[in-house]
Parts: sequence; C-alpha cells; structure tokens
Amino acid sequence: MKILDRLHRLAAAVLAISAAAAVVVALPTPHGDVRAQELPKSQTAQYLPSISDMMIATIQPRHRRLWRAAQQKNWAFAAYELGNLKGAFKRLGQAHPSEHDMSVPAMITSVTDQPFTELASAIQSKDDAGFDKAYADLTDGCNSCHQALNHGVVVIRIPREASTSDQDFTQASP
Repeated sequence: MKILDRLHRLAAAVLAISAAAAVVVALPTPHGDVRAQELPKSQTAQYLPSISDMMIATIQPRHRRLWRAAQQKNWAFAAYELGNLKGAFKRLGQAHPSEHDMSVPAMITSVTDQPFTELASAIQSKDDAGFDKAYADLTDGCNSCHQALNHGVVVIRIPREASTSDQDFTQASP
C-alpha cells in the first residue's frame, strides 16, 4: 500500500507542476508574447572561420600529411590527402569568395590547378621525383598567394622531419 500511495502522490505532484507551468507560459508579459519574438538577424549569424583559421585548421595539416604520405610511399593515403586538400581549398573559396577585392576561388585555382594535376599524376604513377616537383610548385603557389594577399610573413615550406611544421618561422618578411 505504501508504494501505491507514493505513486499517487508522485503523479499528483507531476500534474500540479505541469498545470502550473502551463499557466505561467500562458500569462501575458509586459513585452508581449515572448514566444513570438525572434532575434534580430545580426544575433542569429553563424560563425564563419577566418581565412587564417581555415588555413591553419584544414589546409596546412593536409599539405603536411600529403607530403608525409608520399615520403612513406603510402600512395593510397597520398591520393586521399590530395582529395582532402582539394576539398578544403574549395570550401575556403566558398566561405570567402573575395579578399582585398580579389576572387579567392580564382586565386586558389590559379595557384593549385597545375600542381594538383601533376600531384595526381605523380601519385598515380608512384613517381617520387614528379611528386617532389609538383609539391614544390604547390608550396610556391601557396607562398605567392600569401604575398598577393599581403600576408607574405606566412611562409610555407616542404616539411623537413616527421614532427615539424611545414611553416617556416625563420624568414623575415620581404
């Protein structure tokens, strides 16, 4: 019997709380119906990572892993990372269509199309020398883009060791 009494009291409490909540929600407020109010569009904007954020979080790690995969002769992973790198650049151009009155997608295309084609060919044929040249061309393209966007202090290099970054922090700005 004690269990049944407890269940009845619990059910009554739940009903009472639900009824009280329904009354509170239905009460008018001095500011009108709060449920119908919407936030201004400026307060509902979504976060858009900066070009720098996207470079550091998505482009640079893929650039480095692409190199590492080829050095280890892991051509399947190199092909995978090349696809990821292409996709990351595409998303960057979609997120930031222009910078300093320049088309970001056009700039990306101008510095990546040829190296990406050559990298794909080198990966497919497992050509170390072809890969090295195409990777160096891609890296040079990255740096020329940084120069064009007045970010010449950001210098990317071919990685030297497994644990090092591909960014060269030792060069002075031009």
